[in-house]
Amino acid sequence: MSAARTATDSAVGAMGADPARARVTTEPAPVTAPIPTIAHAHAGASALADARAQLADAVGELGYDEGTYAMLAAARRELAVSIPLRRDDGSTQVLTGYRVQHNISRGPAKGGLRYAPSVNIDEVRALAMWMTWKCALLDVPYGGAKGGIAIDPRRYSTLELERVTRRFTSEILPIIGPHQDIPAPDLGTDEQTMAWILDTYSVTQGHTVPGVVTGKPLSLGGSLGRASATSRGVVHVAKAALESEGIDPRGATAAVQGFGKVGRDAARFLEQEGARVVAVSDQYGAVQAGLDGAGGTKGLDIEALAAHVDATGSVVGFAGGDALPPADLLTLEVDLLVPAAVEGVIHEDNARDIRARLIVEGANGPTTREADRILRERGVVVVPDILANAGGVIVSYFEWVQANQSYRWDVRDVEQRLAERMIAAWHGVSRYARDSGMTLRAAATTLAVQRVTEAHRLRGLYP
Repeated sequence: MSAARTATDSAVGAMGADPARARVTTEPAPVTAPIPTIAHAHAGASALADARAQLADAVGELGYDEGTYAMLAAARRELAVSIPLRRDDGSTQVLTGYRVQHNISRGPAKGGLRYAPSVNIDEVRALAMWMTWKCALLDVPYGGAKGGIAIDPRRYSTLELERVTRRFTSEILPIIGPHQDIPAPDLGTDEQTMAWILDTYSVTQGHTVPGVVTGKPLSLGGSLGRASATSRGVVHVAKAALESEGIDPRGATAAVQGFGKVGRDAARFLEQEGARVVAVSDQYGAVQAGLDGAGGTKGLDIEALAAHVDATGSVVGFAGGDALPPADLLTLEVDLLVPAAVEGVIHEDNARDIRARLIVEGANGPTTREADRILRERGVVVVPDILANAGGVIVSYFEWVQANQSYRWDVRDVEQRLAERMIAAWHGVSRYARDSGMTLRAAATTLAVQRVTEAHRLRGLYP
């Protein structure tokens, strides 16, 4: 089944407001900095090439034929839409948005919606593919999807973002729904975004449809524990991985790149587990803990840092630490490095300088294929994104189940079931990697591809 509009391979580029005439009516971050972009100019194409190379490795390992690879390398459906926006100043701007459904063999498509100036079709394709593997690896009955709009949300008012979201939703209506494709928050979007999507979709159906999105507000049927689920999952896996490397999580040193949806709570949970979070960065800068009285590195006060970020919009200027060049955070000598921002931040130019003993990927695709090879040769253990950051999709699944049941679970049930799923997945992947001699990434991808291919074969090829 083809989508109403087929996305082209050309990246449209950032279509955000012209800074010279944009009128911002929301409170901007009180830090002046250039609009952040992904590390490399062709990050989307690079991410897609890495995703397809990982698939090719798994297909080869499993002994599947070229037809299987071709089927899994291409998205099932792709939709590119134009989004005309009436600005608050009366002008009109046209943005571009995408929704890609990579695979639906194991269930409805599932994946986040991101608002960022760097969004392009190849990036969305790669993220949708990784979402397919993530759902299969954690045995969640979904396929993978992803969406995005090339926009810098910080340059738009709340009313403008609502108009963008509702128009985008109306354009992708033919391919979304609680049994077709269920969006969720990602970079630049939040529970309010999901509320606008829920309302726009529900109006067209004539009744409220809570299951059309996940990550929505609690008052609209969201799940307890959803907001922190990805971060909790990262920390569950990080603890297990540290212990497998003979490192006691209590007292272990950690650096967290990114202090947003994933990084902020990951740093907080690591601190609660007794780890010392010695450095944190965001898109504006980085901060590092000072030395303790014995000459060692003390940890940052994460609650105080969070309060500073709430007040100023950035980790920059935090009085409880020292300024650090953001790129240097990735090469600190720590037990644990958590890249929790965007893809492609660990690449061939800095992989040889990584001194962390363990990397747990909180972001999607933060490590390029070449960097993976270098880290493997240097003995650095990398826990892949499709395992490490899967907590969000697990609790999104729980939220969807609760919507279908019209029954809310207790937060203890949610968090207990999340922990059980994450730890079980960790043991399955680490055992497979140990028995096969693979890296954790190769083992995770191979297991996931095997499960998706099995679903394809059982369903058959129609017609």
